[in-house]
Amino acid sequence: MRTPNPSMVRAAARNNAEWCAAMSRSHGVGGGFTEQAWVSSARTPPYYPEAVTLVPGADPAALPALIDTTAPGASVKDSFADLDLTGAGFRVLFEAQWIHRPAHEPAGAPALAWNVADTPDSLRDWALARDDGNGDADLFRPELLGDPAVLVLAGRSAGGRVAAGAVASLGGRAVGVSNVFVRDGDPGTAWPDVLHTVHSLFPALPVVGYEQGDDLAAALRHGFEPVGPLRVWIHPGQD
Repeated sequence: MRTPNPSMVRAAARNNAEWCAAMSRSHGVGGGFTEQAWVSSARTPPYYPEAVTLVPGADPAALPALIDTTAPGASVKDSFADLDLTGAGFRVLFEAQWIHRPAHEPAGAPALAWNVADTPDSLRDWALARDDGNGDADLFRPELLGDPAVLVLAGRSAGGRVAAGAVASLGGRAVGVSNVFVRDGDPGTAWPDVLHTVHSLFPALPVVGYEQGDDLAAALRHGFEPVGPLRVWIHPGQD
């Protein structure tokens, strides 16, 4: 991996925090930004953290005190992988890499017809395709459609079926890409189409996100570079 790029990590972390805030708002959960982190004192939707650090060296004592750890599952996205939260009862859930791709158009042409899922019905179609029967389709609520910084991208086959998708979110002077999926096959095959679509919508903005494992390898094959590690901590709750 390359030497971490702190300025790009800051941009990616801010972008991700804005996305987590938007997702939480769509579930009626508030939150706020401090100089060190985005934090929600209430429990966020599943898979979304209660805190995302925005700067290196965030206070490991103050941060856990701002979130609810009474029930199992509270989590902190340690954006610079520089915190030790074991003293507050957390353990590491996973580690990943922030990724960055400069603002330039990918080669080739999209294989699918892409549009923005901007109605409750089209969002539901997208969510069901992404979920593939795992029981998490209700994570993506119609309230998300009212956020101007979030676009749900759907790639449709010739028959109109949602075959692939992603979420594009603005923040940190970049466009973040998350929830990349292909309905049938390797999710990594969606990247060329997703990047074409994102570039058509935001041609001047770099693309950021985070990945791990095979998903990271796929992103790197499509022009991303790793810019720094992140770590997600999770709390078991209190007896």
